[in-house]
Amino acid sequence: MNTKPYLTLLNAKQIGAAAEAEALANGWAVSIAIVDDGGHLLWQQRLDGAPPISSHIAPSKANTAALGRRESKVYEDVINGGRMSFLSAPKLEGMLEGGVPVIVDGHVIGAVGVSGVKSNEDVQIAKAGIAALGAA
Repeated sequence: MNTKPYLTLLNAKQIGAAAEAEALANGWAVSIAIVDDGGHLLWQQRLDGAPPISSHIAPSKANTAALGRRESKVYEDVINGGRMSFLSAPKLEGMLEGGVPVIVDGHVIGAVGVSGVKSNEDVQIAKAGIAALGAA
């Protein structure tokens, strides 16, 4: 039987704390969501001043990164490249930059989604959170 690592609630809280610290250090008001490898929400927080819609977008970005096993930006690029039919992909609603998978030993164990600032800044926050685990 194969085994794989998995994302615990403690891990999600570690990622969330580091992501929050990155956002606050830059003065960015965002929502941060962390999901498991099936895209199920484990942890979410909307910082003061973050747009209400960001609390819906962040978990969608995380879900897309977890289910797709890659950064959500890949899907945004496909659509921006003209493949509009990809908008009909099932279960992928957050096809915007800002969803980053958490990878441990080659396994996607979850993902972080951030929304509220520029897309590259959302990614910066997500990756800062993931770095707290020492994961990719």
